[in-house]
Amino acid sequence: MEILHVSAECYPMAKAGGLADVVGALPKYQNKLGHVAKVVMPMHRTRFLYDNEWETVHKGSFSMGQFFYEFTVIKEKTNKLDFDLYCIDINGLLDREKIYGYDDDTERFTAFQIAVLEWLSRWEHRPDVVNVHDHHTALIPFMLRFCYNYHHLSNIPVTLTIHNAQYQGWMGWDKGVYLPAWDSWRWGLLEWDNTINPLACGIKCADKVNTVSPGYMEELMQEANGLEALFNYERGKCSGILNGIDYSVWNPKTDTYILDNFTEKDYEAGKLLNKKQLCKEFGFDFKLPLFIFIGRLVGEKAADLLPEAIIRAYAEHRDKFSFLILGSGDPSVEHELMLLNNRWIGYYNSRMEYNEKLSHQMYAGADFLLMPSRVEPCGLNQMYAMRYGTVPVVRRTGGLADTVKDYGEQNGYGICFNNASVEDILHSMRRALELYSETKKLNEVRLTMMQIKNSWEVSAQKYIDLYSSIQ
Repeated sequence: MEILHVSAECYPMAKAGGLADVVGALPKYQNKLGHVAKVVMPMHRTRFLYDNEWETVHKGSFSMGQFFYEFTVIKEKTNKLDFDLYCIDINGLLDREKIYGYDDDTERFTAFQIAVLEWLSRWEHRPDVVNVHDHHTALIPFMLRFCYNYHHLSNIPVTLTIHNAQYQGWMGWDKGVYLPAWDSWRWGLLEWDNTINPLACGIKCADKVNTVSPGYMEELMQEANGLEALFNYERGKCSGILNGIDYSVWNPKTDTYILDNFTEKDYEAGKLLNKKQLCKEFGFDFKLPLFIFIGRLVGEKAADLLPEAIIRAYAEHRDKFSFLILGSGDPSVEHELMLLNNRWIGYYNSRMEYNEKLSHQMYAGADFLLMPSRVEPCGLNQMYAMRYGTVPVVRRTGGLADTVKDYGEQNGYGICFNNASVEDILHSMRRALELYSETKKLNEVRLTMMQIKNSWEVSAQKYIDLYSSIQ
């Protein structure tokens, strides 16, 4: 089976969040199963682009409204990611360093999708399935079916994978002219709540829709930022497939980012050496329990609760723990967290940045990972943490509820709470401090979770089964 993944992100080419990790791993594991999986994405101006060799495989052009664009498709030459990676360049639109956050993102990603279909139209054969990811690519199912230019591609099955339904790509009807000529009788497939909604359109037009965890799909039936009724109506073609993690990247036995490699057999010594190095870098006492938060500092992650929770935790347990934060996002949250750097010198620090190497070192050296998310479609951080023997402290939502079992339950291995609130965070931190004081129990929890298999092998096969159901 030949699979074409279409995405705005793919690690290590360009990453803003978990979408990149999934698209950077799933095709690799599908190829291991004997299939041919490829990825096409925008040619963001990143270090990976400049550090690797590329070849031009196609040049084309198209009109988008009153604008005319030429585009180039390039391919990474060495197959270093274990799958074919293609990037599309459109001068003036996709030749930028950031993935998102521009005023013309609607134009950028609409043009990207059109370029993908223009390129696909020139293939000598047809892929067996196209897997589009999130709203940035969710207009493709509609365009394949109802734009006259692509009628010859209309029989290609399409799966839409939703990594985060909060972002839907809304665009005014004035932007409808950007789409290649389409059957105007089908306008209702584009519309949701009096606007063009690409994610809603993708849900309506794709052959199958999946989210990145079963729990998240169930949650979307109740809360989906306005799409609840649509998810319930389309329930028959919707499912959840839990993400895996790429063991070739996230493996304490082989990780080149960390000081000392370790396995389940020698994790105590390995984690201690990594913790000592991490604590030395930030001026912490390695004997104290170390909490970390890694991720986007946005409301979905409940990052706005962190400043008050940390202040109250230190008021209650002064000098009893250390806390390290790595992330970026809401400027006001960043500012509040940075202000705390000088308040508990030697016990607290924060880095407002994306730093892949430091994140690996934090997973390897920390004792507890805090994830109080309001929304967490799957979550990969908790799986990374477990792989490195760091206990996840998570709110029961979405994929967190699917992957973390409280250590108070039989064969449990994490700390779980119900509400995205300061009080629940504080209560969970108290439980974590208590667990840290019980060395034998802590080691049992660590060993249990390090032995859990969250690799992509099983999940990759579930995607293949999903594709097979629409052949």
